[in-house]
Amino acid sequence: MRIAMIGTGYVGLVSGACLADFGHHVTCVDNDAAKIEALRGGAIPIFEPGLDVLVASNAKAGRLSFTTDLPAAVGEADAVFIAVGTPSRRGDGHADLSYVYAAAREIAGALRDFTVVITKSTVPVGTGDEVERLILEANPAADIVVASNPEFLREGAAIRDFKFPDRIVVGTDDERARKLIGEIYRPLSLNQGPLMFTGRRTAELIKYAANAFLATKITFINEIADLAEKVGADVQEVARGIGMDNRIGPKFLHAGPGFGGSCFPKDTRAILKIAQDHDVPLRIIEAVLAVNDTRKRAMARKVSNALGGSLRGKTVALLGLTFKPDTDDMREAPSIPLVTGLKDMGAQVRAYDPAGMEQARQELPDIDYCDDPYSCAQDADALVIVTEWVQFRALDLAKLKDVLRQPVVVDLRNIYRPEQMAAHGFIYESIGRGTVHD
Repeated sequence: MRIAMIGTGYVGLVSGACLADFGHHVTCVDNDAAKIEALRGGAIPIFEPGLDVLVASNAKAGRLSFTTDLPAAVGEADAVFIAVGTPSRRGDGHADLSYVYAAAREIAGALRDFTVVITKSTVPVGTGDEVERLILEANPAADIVVASNPEFLREGAAIRDFKFPDRIVVGTDDERARKLIGEIYRPLSLNQGPLMFTGRRTAELIKYAANAFLATKITFINEIADLAEKVGADVQEVARGIGMDNRIGPKFLHAGPGFGGSCFPKDTRAILKIAQDHDVPLRIIEAVLAVNDTRKRAMARKVSNALGGSLRGKTVALLGLTFKPDTDDMREAPSIPLVTGLKDMGAQVRAYDPAGMEQARQELPDIDYCDDPYSCAQDADALVIVTEWVQFRALDLAKLKDVLRQPVVVDLRNIYRPEQMAAHGFIYESIGRGTVHD
């Protein structure tokens, strides 16, 4: 199968590399010539474990290539995936579809034979209808079917998610498109990848509904964590106790500083706008967004309280800046409002992150960046664990206590046990488990 992947961002590059690994011939297209040249040279623009090896091996095998020439790639393709960005539109929270529509217009002029155009980008309900209209308006003779195939990739585990999916949602009622897309994903049948065919609008809504529900689970356990602190309960045991109920499940019940990243904030805002356009109130999702925004801002106060209520003249060291481990993604990371709050309270801030500091410097240019956890903690009044990188799970606690000015640790990810930290002489503040002292 010959496939054109329009867009070499997170979704496009991971999807293109995985489809090439299935044996298809994939051409990834981007209008950024410098990015394409870098990809041809083996440089990967995002941090995703295993992606560099996957791209290199399939490029070497001749199954994966990169180009700025969209007409040539589309003209030879059996299927064209649109995998461009759909960021929140400034001012109103709607998904910005300008890149999707621009891609549709370019695709229209390059089509030759029957082609299935597949929207992989996260788009509002009804976008497929508009993509189809734009293509046929520009090229009335085009023999196309426009389908929806939303992605469900977790940053840091995207390759495994693509190759061992919980489900593959395909939105189309056209039998030719169903057959072609079934062939694209046929290699997954050995892994029993469940292919779910729906209407196009249903597929578009599934993606938003899934992310909104997961964001709701995170926000729910975060509020329970606040209650647990007040009543003397342990939120981790609460999460385990409710997660063992298979109607609830254990995933996304990890209390923390609030959700961030490229998907949950953007997609929850977008589904709210879709609902408002159709006069449908989504009160739960409205509350999820409000609670999450408030929680991120509250984390700086949590650090201040651990230091007696004042940060004026204090130095705070942060371990982790990205919104989650195994990525360099800083989009809507909880570290951003945390740093803002700490600095507003008069603190000096320094930080270390295993992969995200280059991206972080663009968002947080006025903090100090360190080479490792211990230089970051040197003479700091408090250490704050912001991202649960595996590198932070086995710190030398004796060394850490020795380099800190005050033995105060605020663990926003609950990666240490309170009794362990108390035994090492720390004042230890975590999420939903109260404060412990030596």
